Amino acid sequence: MVKNGTLILGIGNTLLSDEGAGVHALNLFKSEHYNIQNLTFIDGGTLSFTLATWIEDCTNLIVFDATELHQPAGSVNTFVGAEMDHFLGNSKRSAHEVGLLDLMDITRLTDQLPENRALIGIQPEKMGWGMRPTAAVQNALGQAVEEAVMLITQWQDVYAQSISKDQKSPASKQYASKQYSDNSDALFVNVPAEIKREV
Repeated sequence: MVKNGTLILGIGNTLLSDEGAGVHALNLFKSEHYNIQNLTFIDGGTLSFTLATWIEDCTNLIVFDATELHQPAGSVNTFVGAEMDHFLGNSKRSAHEVGLLDLMDITRLTDQLPENRALIGIQPEKMGWGMRPTAAVQNALGQAVEEAVMLITQWQDVYAQSISKDQKSPASKQYASKQYSDNSDALFVNVPAEIKREV
């Protein structure tokens, strides 16, 4: 993972209709915004402890997931930073094998919790067998992706400003310039086969 790298994690089972909303949002993001630099995309399926390493290595984390928001189907809510922590801490809303809360706790224990993190939740309508999301959730995917793009833009702007400030210092100018240059063309990172699932 590169400096200021963003991990985009889609969670869910695409065989259970809206339960796969997170993975569908991930795939839509990849197809529409592949030109954004320093991104890593992972289809997290129904989660695994192996994902903890990837979360620990990123600076920015965005998670797409079907989430019980107690709102109309297709509603999209974004929880950033402490809001994400609070939302996950209230209760384990997911029936996945390993809850997202558990993964975040692992990174917190190792003092590797991503500096910037957000959960973009989509309210499901149907969680039964089905290869496609319901119309309500399908129509919400674009909004979820745009929420992610806005966050990434915001985080990258902050990082660019910090680099600019560092470059004003003669002692750090050469290092900061090299660090930024070395990472500028990092777009995709290969994902190990054991945690990458084709949809």
